[in-house]
Amino acid sequence: QVQLVESGGGLVQPGGSLRLSCAASGSIFNVYTMGWYRQVPGKERELVATITSGRTTNYADSMKDRFTISRDNAKNTVYLQMNSLKPEDTAVYYCNAVIQRGLGGPADDYWGQGTQVTVSS
Repeated sequence: QVQLVESGGGLVQPGGSLRLSCAASGSIFNVYTMGWYRQVPGKERELVATITSGRTTNYADSMKDRFTISRDNAKNTVYLQMNSLKPEDTAVYYCNAVIQRGLGGPADDYWGQGTQVTVSS
């Protein structure tokens, strides 16, 4: 069993900052790419940022100047530092990880339960 547990969401004023965390736990042999996605009701889930185990990053164009993704491989944890937040950043943010559970086994996609980020005055 593998779990991704997110934390750090909440209510913040426009221009403020939040830091999201997501820790993977359970039966894990290797964690490959980790990332963050977000979803607004009625819209499709969209990419925020991803980071490989070698720390190569990829960002959605609208967020790369304000958000920073990082990871701690020893802790199987990914972070998202969000600065200069705007009301349009309001969404449920989901953690994603590609995880191999055993030597020689497949690498599968796992998702966290989501954490609400609300940007409002």
